[in-house]
This record gives sequence, C-alpha cells and structure tokens, in this order.
Amino acid sequence: MSFLSQEDLKEILQQIECHFTWMLQKEHIDPDELEERIAEQIQFLINKSKVLNYNLLAYVKFLNDKKEEALENLQKAEETVPVEYPGDVEKKSLVTWGNYAWVHYHMGNLTESQTYMKKVESICKQLGSASPYKMELSQIYCEKGWALLKFGSRYYEKAKESFEKALEKEPENPEFNSGYAITVYRLEDYYAKKHSGIGSSLEPLRLAVKLNPDDVFVVPLLALKLQEINRVKEGEKYIEEVLRRYPDVPYVLRYAAKFYRKKGDVDASLQHLKKALSLTPNSGFLHHQIGICYRTQYLALKKKGSKNKFQSLLKQFELMKLCIFHFQKVVECKTKFVYAYIDLANIYAEQGQLWEADQTFQKVFAISNLTSTEKQQLHFNYGRFQERHRKSEMNAMKQYLAGLKIENTSFEQKKCERSLKQLLDKAVKKGTKCVEIFKSLGFFYQHLGLKEKAIEAYEKALEMDPTNEEYLSAVMNLKLSLES
Repeated sequence: MSFLSQEDLKEILQQIECHFTWMLQKEHIDPDELEERIAEQIQFLINKSKVLNYNLLAYVKFLNDKKEEALENLQKAEETVPVEYPGDVEKKSLVTWGNYAWVHYHMGNLTESQTYMKKVESICKQLGSASPYKMELSQIYCEKGWALLKFGSRYYEKAKESFEKALEKEPENPEFNSGYAITVYRLEDYYAKKHSGIGSSLEPLRLAVKLNPDDVFVVPLLALKLQEINRVKEGEKYIEEVLRRYPDVPYVLRYAAKFYRKKGDVDASLQHLKKALSLTPNSGFLHHQIGICYRTQYLALKKKGSKNKFQSLLKQFELMKLCIFHFQKVVECKTKFVYAYIDLANIYAEQGQLWEADQTFQKVFAISNLTSTEKQQLHFNYGRFQERHRKSEMNAMKQYLAGLKIENTSFEQKKCERSLKQLLDKAVKKGTKCVEIFKSLGFFYQHLGLKEKAIEAYEKALEMDPTNEEYLSAVMNLKLSLES
C-alpha cells in the first residue's frame, strides 16, 4: 500500500460519510451532558441500535478531547455490528471505519488512518459505488439523521432531510419512520415557538407506532400529541401501556411525567420523575422537569391562598427552595441550557434574592452561540426582571427593544413588542421626555410600518443628541423610503 501525504489523506477523508463530515459543531452542545445522555440510552434502550450510539459517543468523546476513549467506543461499535447486523457487516461498518480513520488522522496515526480509509474504499468498490469513498445507503442517512437530531434544534431541518432520504429507499422501515416522526414532532414544537407552522406529526407518529409498537421513543410522543389535540383518553391509553411494558426506562417515565403534568396531575408527574431520577441521577432534563412541577405547585398555592396564612407561606417557601435546588442541579449538568438558567433566575427573583437572580441572568448573557429565540427569551425575561423587581422601567425598555430588534419572528419577540408598547404608552401619558424613550418609539413605529411617526420620534431624539449617527441614519433612510 502506497502511503499518502497528510494533505492528500485529509482530502480523501473529507469525502467519507461519517460524523466528522456531517458538520456537527462542538459549540452547539454541552459535550459532557451529551456523553451522559448517549451512555444512558446505551444502558436502558435495549431495543435500539447500540452501533449508532457507540459511533456518536465516540465522536462526542473526540470533541471533548478524549481521543483514546473515542477509539474504545469505536471498537465497541465494530464488535457490535456483527451482533446487530449479522448479514450486512461491511455496509454497516462504513460509518465506524470512517470515524476510525478520522480519529487516527487527528492523533497523527496516519498509517492506521489510511488502513481504515482503504477498508471504506474496498467496500465502495466491491458494491459498485459511483464514488470511491462514499455509498448512498439508507442506513447511513438514518444514522446521520439521529446524530443531527441529538445535536439540537439547529440541526432539525437537516435531520428531517436525512430521514426522508432513508425512507425513499425503504418506506416501511420502522427505524427510519421512528426517526422521521420524532424529527417532525420536534420541528413542530420548534416552529410553534417561532409562531409559524409545519405539518402535523400525528400521522408520522401513528405510522411509526404501527410499524413498531415496542418503540419507547415514539409511543410516548404519540400520547403527548394526542393530548395536545384534546384526545386525552386515547393518549393516556398509550402512556399506560408503555409504562406497563417498560416501567424502568427513564425515557418512558419522563414523558409520562410530562403527560400527567399537562393533564394537571402534578403529583403523578413527580412520582414518575423521581423514579426516573433514581435510575439516572445526573439527568439535567429530569431535574428541570421536577423543578417545573414544584414551581407549578408553588404558583397554584400562591394563587389559591389559605385560611392558615402562616402554613401556606411556609409551604410556598419550601416549594421555592425545592425549585431552586433542582434548577441549580440543571445548570450544573447542562451548562448551556438557557431556559433552565432563566427559570432559576426568575425563581430567585420571586424569592427576593435579586443579586442571585441578576448574576444568573448575566451567566446567560455570557453564553456564546445563543439562538435568536434564546436571545429574545433572555431579553424579555431580563426586561421583566428590571421592570418588576428592580423597578427600572428604562432598563426594562432597553431589554424589550433589544429583543424586538432581533430579526426572528417568535412568541418571544411578540412578548417584547407587547411589553415595550405598554411601557412606552405609560411614558407618553406621563409626559416623560428622554432620548431613550424617543429612540425606542422611533424603532417601535418603524417596526409597525408607521414611518412618519418613526421620523418624528427619531427627530426628537436627535434634538437631545444631535451628533448621534444612529438616529440621523434612521431619519434619512425613513425619509428616502417615503420618497421612493
């Protein structure tokens, strides 16, 4: 075998279909948390492919600078292929070999890297592939789809495309249908938050359950979807059945808990969550759900009131402490879980711990690579904190305006718009005059398409700050748009 230069080898490796060429970025995940989650699935989901999870875990280990552990997991994947796919070992090993080649390349083991690259090349040639280093296989599209799905909402659209390609060749494959249904469900939830629309996940979930009634991923999601469209009794039958068959699978327990919390049975929800947590004590997701349950109980008690005020206040204080404990656990486990930080900050504020609340918000501002929706959620909640707890309407206005300025149609943007309008109306009625208010009014009117009112507001801002280029540019651009 003639040995390639490092540059030539890299050029070939970039053609191989595997986790290293699927553009899965480290900055979009918490590697430690994802490692934990994949390991849990390998342990508890006995009916699911371990090969896929070992491959993904190896890649995440590599991203976490644990190259030797990455190789160990690739070895486990390679050893598991003949067990899971006894009649199709070579095809099912292509992704594993590609990952092996890349890990060895990054470790400087160029001979080993080229050995695995040659294995891929040999199978591609043997099976008559048009490309010497790539096979158009439905199983590879499926594995890519699952990997993209695990890396979060930024990758959902690409995951859907991958599962669709897999289904083109095998439309009745249970695994492909499961992946596709889950992706559509996640996309549906994601776009709901963005105040947009996508086709219902109901039929894909029904088909996936029909093809594999034992699938612990899709059965609970079908139940939640049925609950969402007010078919609660039908959904509860699926939840009860999957709980009966898989009472010790954390994934089943956590979605059963979500079902019962939405139904209003918070005690049942907590029961399932605590059982799941006993099985997977480091799960940030479970701690977050438990915290939400305690918060629900706290808010209900606060709203209801009680004849015995002292006992009621004591119970409220106890529930808030439990909320804080579990939300703190979440951010320890999932350091980039924006919504958990916001939940923690808000409950600190509710308890009067304003310094702790502010510090928690600042931690979110320091997180890099926030999505537009996450940024808007942060600005809205920090604005509300400034308005309600710091009693600073001006600082609140700045936050709402920052959220509104982000070009991303979402519920969070609408909340910023509504809250900003309320504060601006209040300021105008009071006759308050300051540059920040006129600047905010200018942008707000511009956002609504009221250009003449926007010009008037920006001009008043300019009277107070004549050298401000932002206000001057806004006035000029708005006047030009009126003339055109």
